[in-house]
Amino acid sequence: MKPLPFLSDAEVAAAIPQVVKHLGGGGLLAYPTETVYGFGSRAVQADVAALAAMKGRAASKPFLLLISDRSMAEAHGLAFNASADALARAFWPGPLTLVLPGGSGRLPDLLRGPDGGIAVRWTSHHAIAKLVAALGGPLTSTSANLPGQPPGPGAAAITRDFAGPVEKGTLLVLDGGVLGNRPPSTVVDCTRPRPQIVREGTLSVHELRRAVGRLAP
Repeated sequence: MKPLPFLSDAEVAAAIPQVVKHLGGGGLLAYPTETVYGFGSRAVQADVAALAAMKGRAASKPFLLLISDRSMAEAHGLAFNASADALARAFWPGPLTLVLPGGSGRLPDLLRGPDGGIAVRWTSHHAIAKLVAALGGPLTSTSANLPGQPPGPGAAAITRDFAGPVEKGTLLVLDGGVLGNRPPSTVVDCTRPRPQIVREGTLSVHELRRAVGRLAP
């Protein structure tokens, strides 16, 4: 299966129905984001398990969710405390991932981290936001790489490294061009009253504090 072009508006519009059908059948996806290429699936137990198996990722390292707007997170039972609300208002859509409580019975436990929360980001990648909206639910996300290796910079590298799933038709690759060596999203744990930095990425702690003051980590 050749990568699907996913750069121009026309390419995105043509690809989205094919991608939604592929994901709806339990397929896996490689796609560009505002940071690096990611792997994803629907946010259902069987598909998340298939994605973990393909990547060789330990069950103790859950994936995050990409959403197309805040209401999608709330519709799946994820809760925003004061800090999460302030951070989301300041930086969403964008490269900020929030670990939120909730989602019990609506999202797979495979997505839940050791703190009990589920990581979620409103993506600022315009085409992927359109795709998630068309899918009608969150898209899981993890960097598109072999364990211990950096994320693939483009569709060609991902197709080469994951030739087996691509040839079987399990993995569909979207070609959004070659991405530079960008840092990943910043991750903030908002499962407790006082937020904590899990990973400092594109957004620095200084930027978070400048935007929301005492509600930042």
